[in-house]
Amino acid sequence: MTQQKRTVFYLSDRTGITAETLGHSLLTQFDGIEWETVNVPFLDDRGKANEIAAQIDRTAERDGLRPLVFSTLQQPEILEVIKQANCRVYDFFETFTRPVEEELHRPSARKAGRSHGLQHRLSYFKRIDAINYVLAHDDGVNPKHFSQADLILIGVSRSGKTPTCLYLGLQYGIAAANYPLTPDDMTALQLPSVLENVRSKLFGLTLTPEQLHFIRQQRRPNSEYASLVQCQREIRWQESLFRQCNIAHLDATRISIEEISAIILNRCGLKRQLYG
Repeated sequence: MTQQKRTVFYLSDRTGITAETLGHSLLTQFDGIEWETVNVPFLDDRGKANEIAAQIDRTAERDGLRPLVFSTLQQPEILEVIKQANCRVYDFFETFTRPVEEELHRPSARKAGRSHGLQHRLSYFKRIDAINYVLAHDDGVNPKHFSQADLILIGVSRSGKTPTCLYLGLQYGIAAANYPLTPDDMTALQLPSVLENVRSKLFGLTLTPEQLHFIRQQRRPNSEYASLVQCQREIRWQESLFRQCNIAHLDATRISIEEISAIILNRCGLKRQLYG
């Protein structure tokens, strides 16, 4: 199949995160297309809108195909300028707001930034507290405070514990610590003693030896630490430990951090602690 090249614009009068997240999720369902992405946040006046509309027209002329535009613009007059350009507009608010207004029998506020406004200040502080906890308890630091964790991820070095903990803190407000399983732990053939009293909070991350080898090669090329034999040995021991200690775990080889986090929360019975 010939690779098609298309351009997609993500437009918003705020950060654009919602438009990009939803639009990207849709576009991943279409194979054989190479996407050039243009992000335009804080598009909040007609002058800027006219500039972006002209850029869209130039892009359509260059590509020979009209760009796709995903929008969360709240001001109708700004959106109308964009609609005059040579593009196909998919506006998330326009699509869903009117049906919700009809169901609730009241108009929406149509104000930008409401999803992160002052009404969520408690969630904001909860998020900050969770991220601070993650950073203060990364890589086995401060284990005496592990009892305060909502969750403790364990796994061998470079198995994805830190980025997953950060995502859990940022997106869900989860106080997540992590602890690295080391070759010294392999020698002992048992769960590290510092984790014995927090077994109920443990969740293991594993991956294939080949993937671990690839990741470690980027960090320490051609070292014993990164060798495939060493990776095979550590993964074999780790998975045996998980089974022996009845620790829930997940093979994260081909799963995104977003999916890993959602699976962990579901299996551990943890709930999002933000926006409540």
